[in-house]
Amino acid sequence: MTNAEVAAVFREIAGLLLKKKESWFKVRAYRRAAEAIEGLPEPVAVLLAEHRLRQVPGVGEAIEKKVAELVSTGRLEFLERLRAEAAERES
Repeated sequence: MTNAEVAAVFREIAGLLLKKKESWFKVRAYRRAAEAIEGLPEPVAVLLAEHRLRQVPGVGEAIEKKVAELVSTGRLEFLERLRAEAAERES
């Protein structure tokens, strides 16, 4: 996945958390991670493989694990769960 694709996933998570009325801290954390990842000069997959992703401001253990899942599988279970919850609320 490209940096832009990973950033888009984190922006979507932030939006879904906002709709779910989660804490502003969580929403801001995902937005901050999206901005940081999108602005990286090298691919996020390279930083992950070289164990340097946590050096990026805004990327902690939880974000790193989500990036690893995205890069290795192309999907993110957490996002899928949030989407399902949002669909249930809308129906």
